[in-house]
Amino acid sequence: MFGGQQAVEILCSIVRTKLVALWIGPAGVGLFGILSSGMDLIASVTQLNLRDTAVREIAASPREDIGRIGQAVRRLALWLGIAGALLTLLLSPWLSAISFGNRDMWWAFAWLSLAVLLMSVNRSEAAIFQGLKQFRTLTRCSILGSLGGLAVSVPMFWFWRIDSVVPSLIAYAVVTWLALGYYRAKLPAAGPAQGWRSTLKTGRKVLMLGFYMTVSAVVLHLVSYVFMAYLNHEGGLKVAGFYNAGFSLVNRYGGLVFAVIGMEFFPRLAGVVHSARTTKMFVANQIYLSLLILVPFATVMIACLTLVVRLFYTQEFLVTVAMVAPAMVGTVMRAISWCMAFVIVAKADGRTFIVTETVSASIALALNVAGYSYGGYLGLGIAYAAWYAIYTAMITAVYYRRYGLSLPRRTWALAAYAVGLTTLAAALAIAFTPLAAGPCALVGVVVSGWLLRKNLR
Repeated sequence: MFGGQQAVEILCSIVRTKLVALWIGPAGVGLFGILSSGMDLIASVTQLNLRDTAVREIAASPREDIGRIGQAVRRLALWLGIAGALLTLLLSPWLSAISFGNRDMWWAFAWLSLAVLLMSVNRSEAAIFQGLKQFRTLTRCSILGSLGGLAVSVPMFWFWRIDSVVPSLIAYAVVTWLALGYYRAKLPAAGPAQGWRSTLKTGRKVLMLGFYMTVSAVVLHLVSYVFMAYLNHEGGLKVAGFYNAGFSLVNRYGGLVFAVIGMEFFPRLAGVVHSARTTKMFVANQIYLSLLILVPFATVMIACLTLVVRLFYTQEFLVTVAMVAPAMVGTVMRAISWCMAFVIVAKADGRTFIVTETVSASIALALNVAGYSYGGYLGLGIAYAAWYAIYTAMITAVYYRRYGLSLPRRTWALAAYAVGLTTLAAALAIAFTPLAAGPCALVGVVVSGWLLRKNLR
């Protein structure tokens, strides 16, 4: 289900990005990146990461408490969304000044306050579906939101060109809100109606963990926003657009596996995290399966990079090939670290989460600035891979030392193979051409296919 959902979302994203690149150009892609980063930053500050903490609380709670918790989550999401919209309106002149060097674009951030409100409501409904494990309905809503948002945006791109960026971002939020509202999750009876004090009392645990996760998310989005603004000041919207396009290839189109990890693995892990033995088994199996899926994807992506960039963007975006090839190595390491990092959230260990994520974000910003300063787009790709190498080492230390958990030897052996093969493919692509990584892609597909078939049988 999630594979199909992600395929539709990726296809819609490809079409949208391709049309923006063709009809608006790199400046449009850069404007999308800057406005999205600013909007995500505000949403992270005000929503207290309600989406993930609500999923954990609903998935781990007995059925008789779910109605009360779900009702509190919906009410808190509305309050936080209104607060986020008001904050976006108030800060719009300063956000414009930081992003573009003047206050002329304040109106763009002011209009995006509506999207911030809808994002909060949408995420709460998605969290309820996810916590209740109603994955089929959640998948249907996500697909309708993606297709509907694209259908509404395409005419905007054609007629309004660069002026369509803000309306299209709002359109996606509106269409998703309509889809989630139509399929609104039916909660068990919640008992007497809750007042605001009862809502806060019920949601206190959700909000406390959410506070820690929010600080971490704010730091991550702040790093993204600051670096996009840095690129805009150093090289202009065009350079920021190339970076955003390359970053999308690395994260968005390689994010199918990570979306499934967050969507299905997280609530399943939250229900068994009290058992060390079961937790170790779940994490090891998830890493093993994720790597078997990611290795062929990463190596084939590297080998076909020239074709992929021309397909998704235009000839002008080929400069991103030097960035994406080494960054795919980081994507493979991300699968290892993510599966272990979800244990921190499942255990509601907020302080550990905030320390690891804040240190990670600081390292990412330093590596990105240094990478771009000394190596341009190639330096950015190497910085991404180095970032996830350091992050994986950090999370492994927490996983082993703080929680007393471990991974079997076969998992580490597969991890070494995955990183080694992807690194070789990236090196061949950079030294010669992406097609030189073809043999690595063939090995990745054959080995993963054989191991998947063996394990599934």
